[in-house]
Amino acid sequence: MVNPVAGTRSKRGLDEIVAERLSENDVKVTTVFTEGPGHASDLASRAVRDGFDMVIAAGGDGTVNEVANTLSNTKVALGIIPLGSGNGLARSLGIPQDVGEALTIIEEGHISRCDRGLVNGMPFYCTFGVGFDAAVSEKFASMKRRGRVTYVRSVLREFFNYKSQPYAISIGGQVITERAFLIAVCNASQYGNNAYIAPQAKLSDGLLDLIVIHEGSPLSSVKVGVDLLTGFLDRNTRIDTFRISSATITRLHPGAAHLDGEPLTMGTHLQVSCNPSALLVFAPEKEEEFKPIFSPIRAMLSDLRYDMLAKLKPQ
Repeated sequence: MVNPVAGTRSKRGLDEIVAERLSENDVKVTTVFTEGPGHASDLASRAVRDGFDMVIAAGGDGTVNEVANTLSNTKVALGIIPLGSGNGLARSLGIPQDVGEALTIIEEGHISRCDRGLVNGMPFYCTFGVGFDAAVSEKFASMKRRGRVTYVRSVLREFFNYKSQPYAISIGGQVITERAFLIAVCNASQYGNNAYIAPQAKLSDGLLDLIVIHEGSPLSSVKVGVDLLTGFLDRNTRIDTFRISSATITRLHPGAAHLDGEPLTMGTHLQVSCNPSALLVFAPEKEEEFKPIFSPIRAMLSDLRYDMLAKLKPQ
């Protein structure tokens, strides 16, 4: 299925490209276009009922999340063609941003098992967050233009206005009280756009990484931003990391939150847990080891290469 409004890339001819490529492997493709929020989930449910072997989601994190949640705990595998602004799950799985290279991953046929995070019963596959990142997601969603430049603008605008909030975190009977800049619960290592909020997180270890970024000075917050992009965030002295199967986060007032970058309003009591090995997903057979600086630079160069090739392609 294709989300025609995901990201900023052209979707022209995408259905024909996918059908032609996969037909070479004797795969029959039925292409449908989503028409709004929730439609991808409906289409995926129909695919499960009709006995399809796989569902390919061509879109951004919102589309992928809808399809992934519908396919979780079924025998139907998810293929991803990343077309969004962040593409967090695709990047964390090592799926290339190029359409042709993403199709190669599906053609190779290796299927991994991916954990699913839950907060108050709602699913996420990369990150759930409250605090600064939730405020940024809320602002970004209200902007007319999408893409990396708009997202950076949202981050900078919110950075100078956001105030840390008090939280209580219960893990295994221990209660930790913090005034935090943000709290992120991570199944994957990054938000998307190569911003590594939990560099050591694994999608298939049956655990979530709960990240607390403590209140600090503007200068120390800049250091956090640098570490977020270079992969050193887990070594920052303002950061605490907890490996959890479940936890409860309590805050004083209902407010902004995000699930895989999609903003929503949630209450004061947030119960998070891990649903291990919930999703079958096409991914590279070899998982590359994350290395600070090296891995982010490699990802950045890959993005630059793709952007250059995309500009050279005829529209």
